[in-house]
Amino acid sequence: MLNKAPKLKFTVKRKMKSNINVRPASEAMIELLTLLFLSSLAEEAKAKAFEEKSATIRAQHLKAVSKLVLPLLHL
Repeated sequence: MLNKAPKLKFTVKRKMKSNINVRPASEAMIELLTLLFLSSLAEEAKAKAFEEKSATIRAQHLKAVSKLVLPLLHL
């Protein structure tokens, strides 16, 4: 069984030096966008690993794919 991801709001507040309030609706949107990004990154890394005939997704696959996926976010 998968564990539920920790609330992003508490992680952000813990790592930030200033105290920024995040509304619940914004928190939910941030979490959804983060999960969507990680899901697309994992799918692309899986395809890259398959291209290289690797059964395991390695860091090199993620690095290669992240260079392609991250510029698409700046549309």
